[in-house]
Amino acid sequence: MHGKKSVPEGPKSGTADRFAMRTGNPDFVLSLSRGLSVIESFAGYPGGRSIVEIAQSTDLSRASIRRILHTLELLGYVERSRQVYRLKTQVLRLGFSFLSSSSVIEAARPVLERITDSLHESSSMSMLDRGEIVYVARCAASRVLAAGLSVGSRLPAYCTSMGRVLLAALPDEELNAYLRDLTPKTYTPRTIVKVSQLRKTIQEVRRQGYAIVDQELEAGLRSIAVAVYNRSDRVVAAINVGTHVSRVDQTTLVKTCLPALQNGAQALRNILI
Repeated sequence: MHGKKSVPEGPKSGTADRFAMRTGNPDFVLSLSRGLSVIESFAGYPGGRSIVEIAQSTDLSRASIRRILHTLELLGYVERSRQVYRLKTQVLRLGFSFLSSSSVIEAARPVLERITDSLHESSSMSMLDRGEIVYVARCAASRVLAAGLSVGSRLPAYCTSMGRVLLAALPDEELNAYLRDLTPKTYTPRTIVKVSQLRKTIQEVRRQGYAIVDQELEAGLRSIAVAVYNRSDRVVAAINVGTHVSRVDQTTLVKTCLPALQNGAQALRNILI
């Protein structure tokens, strides 16, 4: 492999799922689906990938991948060094298009800044995507946590505070399907990996309206999260505060950080359609 990052493992590229979607759908654009799958396959590989490696993670033929990469190279999205392909900064335009067009994200920035200013701890917003949370806004405190998170970072939903809040907002059938297909990974000795216990924990999040995760993803990292609703009472995102265990205990999270998050979520609800 070429310089794979040490990051939590996400789901395999959604090629097979996307191809299944086209069944009986004359409007499904297969070539676009394949191209997006190739772009997604570079996640976690800053050193680049070969055609063989991309084929292993996308289930596409090498011939198809070669044509897609050639097209992406001509368009300025990838570059090649011998047999290794790497994404170019041009691909960031795809993500920036989303970030600049989302009213939720635009509204979140000043809210997160107020939370961080008042608590002197980092705050973030994320959305749920195929069993992972994706960081879409973040305001970092001067103290930098070891997690090194930034906009675009992806983490597993089951062992993160924002992930559990977003999972708790799912309809029962969607949550059941997620838990049925889940293969939890142990990140620390505190990580909950029994599906029955995860289900109970998520149900508790539903009842209390917030989630606390204490060193389940990374030792020393403790966080609390709440859901962000729009005026139609639909959960559109989650916001959290991340702290180090040496600074903030769970009691302080609930007494101090939770009200700040709830106020922030209410401020967002008042302006989101």
